[in-house]
Amino acid sequence: MIQSVSVLAVISITVVILGEIVTGSAPTAVETLQPDFPVETVRIPVNRNYVVHGWLARGTSGHGAVLLVHSIRSNRLEMLGRGRFLNSQGYHVLMIDLQAHGETPGDRITFGARESADVAAAVNYLRDTFPHDRIGAIGVTLGAAAIVLANPPLRLDAMILESLHPTFTEAVTNRLRLHLGEAGEYLQFLLLPYFSFLLDLPVDQLNPIDRIGNLAIPVLFISGTLDRHTTRSEVKRLYDAALPPRELWIVEGAGHYNMHTFAGKSYETRIADFLSAYLQRP
Repeated sequence: MIQSVSVLAVISITVVILGEIVTGSAPTAVETLQPDFPVETVRIPVNRNYVVHGWLARGTSGHGAVLLVHSIRSNRLEMLGRGRFLNSQGYHVLMIDLQAHGETPGDRITFGARESADVAAAVNYLRDTFPHDRIGAIGVTLGAAAIVLANPPLRLDAMILESLHPTFTEAVTNRLRLHLGEAGEYLQFLLLPYFSFLLDLPVDQLNPIDRIGNLAIPVLFISGTLDRHTTRSEVKRLYDAALPPRELWIVEGAGHYNMHTFAGKSYETRIADFLSAYLQRP
């Protein structure tokens, strides 16, 4: 009896620790680094409580604008390589810190729920700043989820979603299995309700696959053959659920993160071709 109570206590403590680690904020003093291409510091109001911090690089008028949204526990610095490349192609580029990341305030990461409001504010900022340009967005993991989960849907002309999970449950289960072994996935039965408690919302509201079919936006999905966080079959389900026009690029040998770093010029060529088709005016 005592042993059983001890095991339950250890499991409960583990769940609480995991929940706090995963959802805890990830602040970083981003602006101590000066990018090697011209950017303006911007502050985008989301509501009366906080503003989104970001960098704007101006391009050529009428060429298009692209919002870049980083992965979980990261910040806008992750998107500098993409920003530099896209700006050199003539695009206006906006890189932001999602709430509870970088220099944007927030007490908890919410897997796209609150972050979707940051993305919506950023898209509206681009619409107001560049009213004659078409707008695209590139999101990585959490950033991709925030783009898809935005309600109402974002006013985008194209979107690129990298390493996006179809359901929150699959995302959690894959990570538990990856870090704790096959037995670790059974923690989901306690961890998912705890996430729901921490976020004060049902976790089934965090499923991109439930929203993707309602978005009439050209979409390119990108995933890696070696991604164990989000498998190829999971990304294929997202692709199948999306409306046309849609594209799927599985990068041979790539994992879950750093698609631009891994694929280099192949990434830039694929992204440039996709965005030019939908953002550049004839």
